[in-house]
Formats: sequence, structure tokens, C-alpha cells
Amino acid sequence: MGSGPPTYDAEPTQLPAADPDGLDDLVPDSVLDGARYGSSTLRAVSVRGDSARYRGVPRRDALLTARFGTGEEALVLVAMATGARATPGAHRAAAEACRWIGRAVGRSHGRLAEDIRAARRGDLKSGLHRLTDRSLGKLRASAAEQGVEPEDYTASLRCLLLTADPECRTRVFFGVGDGGLFRLRDGEWQDIEPRPGDATGEPVVGFGSLPHETPEGDRLTMDLGITTPPSPYEPAPAPPRAPFRFRASVARPGDTLLLCTGGLADPLRGEPDLCEHLTTRWSTGGPPGLAAFLADTQVRVKGYADDRTAAAVWEA
Repeated sequence: MGSGPPTYDAEPTQLPAADPDGLDDLVPDSVLDGARYGSSTLRAVSVRGDSARYRGVPRRDALLTARFGTGEEALVLVAMATGARATPGAHRAAAEACRWIGRAVGRSHGRLAEDIRAARRGDLKSGLHRLTDRSLGKLRASAAEQGVEPEDYTASLRCLLLTADPECRTRVFFGVGDGGLFRLRDGEWQDIEPRPGDATGEPVVGFGSLPHETPEGDRLTMDLGITTPPSPYEPAPAPPRAPFRFRASVARPGDTLLLCTGGLADPLRGEPDLCEHLTTRWSTGGPPGLAAFLADTQVRVKGYADDRTAAAVWEA
């Protein structure tokens, strides 16, 4: 799609250089995953861009999909990160960012799942902001240990949370950095990427203005978007360089929610034909299989050759 044929070949040409003593550092060209929980079907993919394939460099994008807990109490996390452009350790920084946020969410998954089901938007925003700050702080600490500048060992980080409870349709996005959050509803694409510091979105069920306390008796305080230390004895983590983004909203039956890095967000915003193509593919027939989802997200657009990482959730 676009004004002409893409510059690079459609398939990988060169493999990235390998170190025999660092084979665990290799990154596959593509990863693909999927699952079905409650009323939602998940598809996730991360693909090396045409430019990186041509130059024989690793994919800068990283993808983590994980389930914490069991049964209807389970919490599903999708985390995606993009390392800094033109830096040697970009792929390692992205993978490390996903691992740190995965550990943080996993250790708090019980409370997070409870907050999602109870629609505690303020608690979720402040808590996830703190977990994100801590994770990116650990990434900066890792840069210092390696003797590299924090600007050269950093990553954007974008995450999606959903519970396995079929009665809960609240979907939570949070993260730092560029990318896109889109929703396909009634055959139309909506760009619902939150503005920095914006906690709005469609009201969570039971929400108008925030009450003073929840039905369970939990006191709610005004959320000013300010991170606080986890205890009086631990200093607040340094804030991330890019602003924190958060959105919690309720999905409707038939919705498709798409979270992606800039490699797919940019052509979606810049090439209407790509939006039309995906609308045709995803509006009928239910969720695609893994191979079909890979093909859909790999549709090539002239002028866009970056890595693409995406997670889509179809609502039954």
C-alpha cells in the first residue's frame, strides 16, 4: 500500500551477527502468541521491520505475554517495548523493560485484578504509574552498571491488562512512549490513545464522579497523577523521561481493541487504505487465527519500514 512499492524485500534477507558466547542475546525475526479468556480473544505479534531485515540488525521491539493466577481470578498482561533507535543494545533494553514490568505486575496481580473488577480507576492509575516508574528506574540502573548513557539504554513501554473473569470487560492500558491505542467499533476505527496525564476514557461501569469510598469501604483520594513512595523509608523513584499514559474503559461486544508500537501506529494514522483493509479483515468472521493475524499485521506500506508489534483483543 502507499504511493509505490516498498523499498525493501518482503522477506528477511540477512540474519543479525551472532556472538558464540552470547547466543542467548539473539532475537528471532518474529514472535507470535494468542489466547482466549473470558469474553475476549487475544492475538499478539512482534515482527522485525523491512529496514532491519535488509540491514541484518536485531528487532528493536520486544513482546511479553503472560498470565498470572488461575481461573477467573487470573490476570493477563501484554507488554511491548521499543529500544532507542541506532543504539547497539536497543533490543536488550526493550526485552529488559518487558521483563521488569512483567515481574512487577506479576507480584501484584491479585490486587490489580481485584481493582480492575471493582473499577477502582484511581487506584489502578497511581499503582501502575508507580510500577512503571520502578521498572524504568531499574532499566536506568542497568545502563549505569553497563557504563552506558541512560539515553542509549532506554525503551518505550506499552502494556495491556485484562482479567479472565467473563463478567469483567474492563480493559486497562498504561505505558510510556510512542505508539498507538485504537478501537474498531461498528466498522469504524477510533484513535483512543490517551493524552499524557489524561485518566479519562469511557466511564467504567458504576462510575460517574468518583465517590468518597467504594462499596467495600475502601477510601478513595483524588488522583493528581503524582507518584508516591511505597513507604516512608523508600525514596520515590525517578520519573520516566516521557509522560505516563493511562486509560481504563469498558469494551462492548463486537469491539476490537488494538495496542501497538509506532511501527504499526504510524501507518495506521498515515495510510487510510491500511485502516480500510484491516476493517474488512477484522469486522466479520470472528478473531483471525495466529497465521492470519501475522499476515494482517505485516501488510506493507510504502515509507514505513520499522518493527511492528501489536496486540489485539476481540470481544465476543
